[in-house]
Amino acid sequence: MPSSSSTARASTSCRRCHRRKKRCDRTLPQCETCIHAQVECSFLDDDRQVGTYPIAGRRYVQGLETRVKELEKQLSVALVSSPYPNLQPDHDFDQPIINFATPPDTDMSDTFPFATPPSHSRSDFLVDELKRLSLEAAAERHLGSSSGLSFAKLTQAVLRRLSPDKAEFVFDDTPDESTEQYDGPLSDPLLDASTSLWELNNSFSSPCLFNQLPLSHVMEDETTLADLQFPDRAHIEYLMEFYFAHSHTLYPIIRQTEFASVIWRVYNNPQDHLAGSALWMFRIWMVLAIGSTTHCSVTLGDESESVLYYNKAMVYFEDALGLGDMAALEVMMLQVSYSFFNQVGPNTFFLVGVAARMAIGIGLHSSSSYANLPSDVIEYRKRIFFSLYMMDRVVSIALGRPFAIHDNDIDIEVTPTSPPHPKLSLHFKLTNNLQPFTDTTTTDDPTHTTDLSIPLHILSLRRIASEITTALHSPTNTSNQDRNKTLQTLHKKLLQWRRTMPFPLPPTPSPIPHLTSAWFDLNYYTHMTMLYRPSPLFPSLDEQKVKVLATAAAMAIRQAMNLHRQGRFAYNWLNLLGVFQSAVALMYATLARPDELGVVVRESKVVEDLGLVVELLSVFGRKFGVARRLERIVGVVVGRLEGYCSGG
Repeated sequence: MPSSSSTARASTSCRRCHRRKKRCDRTLPQCETCIHAQVECSFLDDDRQVGTYPIAGRRYVQGLETRVKELEKQLSVALVSSPYPNLQPDHDFDQPIINFATPPDTDMSDTFPFATPPSHSRSDFLVDELKRLSLEAAAERHLGSSSGLSFAKLTQAVLRRLSPDKAEFVFDDTPDESTEQYDGPLSDPLLDASTSLWELNNSFSSPCLFNQLPLSHVMEDETTLADLQFPDRAHIEYLMEFYFAHSHTLYPIIRQTEFASVIWRVYNNPQDHLAGSALWMFRIWMVLAIGSTTHCSVTLGDESESVLYYNKAMVYFEDALGLGDMAALEVMMLQVSYSFFNQVGPNTFFLVGVAARMAIGIGLHSSSSYANLPSDVIEYRKRIFFSLYMMDRVVSIALGRPFAIHDNDIDIEVTPTSPPHPKLSLHFKLTNNLQPFTDTTTTDDPTHTTDLSIPLHILSLRRIASEITTALHSPTNTSNQDRNKTLQTLHKKLLQWRRTMPFPLPPTPSPIPHLTSAWFDLNYYTHMTMLYRPSPLFPSLDEQKVKVLATAAAMAIRQAMNLHRQGRFAYNWLNLLGVFQSAVALMYATLARPDELGVVVRESKVVEDLGLVVELLSVFGRKFGVARRLERIVGVVVGRLEGYCSGG
């Protein structure tokens, strides 16, 4: 068998292995399973774009970049010592725009480690991992300050205090030699999608993006998709119920009552005229896909069903996109909702940006565009817009990118009708005893939960997060008094948000994260951590702020573990990034007081809290390859800190 360093691999299983539910090694041009079975592998079917030799992810390209830099440096040295000093290559011949050099030996296995020279220093390992985690999850190469990159660099510096000689704290970046892979049915959507994401990043400026998505390596063949029928009624009901309890509560963009009516019409009568509607068929299959992938994000179940439904929805994508502005916007937002949990399609940041520009173009941010519209249309459009606003804030803040929708441009408010229009109701009733929200009317009683209480409360958090990001990373106040006043104002807003949490939450045995108080506590402490970590507003922290940061980061970690133990934690890329950033914040806050380091470690629970991070990252590692490296990083820090617990 060829070595892993020279073997090209596809980014998903071949059709035969996928259908037979067998593990595929994805070796190109044919997988080993098909070779042993003496059958033709679908990877050979290049004419139909099923098999391909993709670039092996971002790390392979970064390895090439490293190699190019080395060669350029060697070339510069050679030119300086050249016996022909009068030769000026920049003028005597045309330089190509792009130089292709022979790449170094690069491991193109599933984990795609960096191709780096042996002498490369790993003292910046913490920063590298945050870059990888953010960039591979959902975006291109730029990371802004709110992503925590600068903070990670600062934490890397204070980690020197754990080294006896105060030298650079170097992590062991030896790749995991174990070839053992998860034996269950769980797929690895991040690694499987790395190639498609890289290709899409290169094609973002292509005008054919919307009519020729390069998803051939995750698409079923046309015959399989054409023959795909709805699952049984009970399973549809469960996926629908999970979607409307989970994703729809966060982003209420579907007309729920109307959707339920249409899906059962089409289910009972495949010849119904709505079965020929591209928009309705896209909606139906995407709701099933999102319901499946969100369920799998909590249960760590098999993602193949979700990908199959997503592929079926994409059959109707182009036609649905051409059915008007609002239809196109809904199509894009359903893809965003799916991409939060499964990265087989275009990356999340790109989708949000396109959808935001569509919404601004329609005028959904402006009150003038709502004049003379029926009340149900006004409410529907506002739900679409503010759902997109929340998506934009979540993704842009996580990656440190500029907002696609600016607060100053918005002159509308959420004013749900009383009672909400029946087409827009958030009511749902689950067969597994999940109760509907308490009513469909507005109320002045702060302890009385209405059907919009949860999404409106989450929207208020996104607005506070927007204020935090703007204040911290684009500071305009210069005096220390003004900066402290800004900090305290934002702190009070977060406290008020937590105190006014919707209560009581609907009781449910289903694994819906945001229908439990621990989810709201997690978000509160995560935002407190974001508020108090070093930023352009406060580049250095006094002792009191460091203590607040330590408490917030530790509590965020504990609430994440609380959700994990309840079986309600979503293992998606956003939460992986959040857990790691909380760990980085706790490391910094612990090491920011070097004179009291031993006392701080012994009197706090930092070792136990970082141990919880290791445990969480171990679970994330079953789904995301990058989590296994992060687990090793945090484990090294825990090992050093344990020495202080015994007085070392």
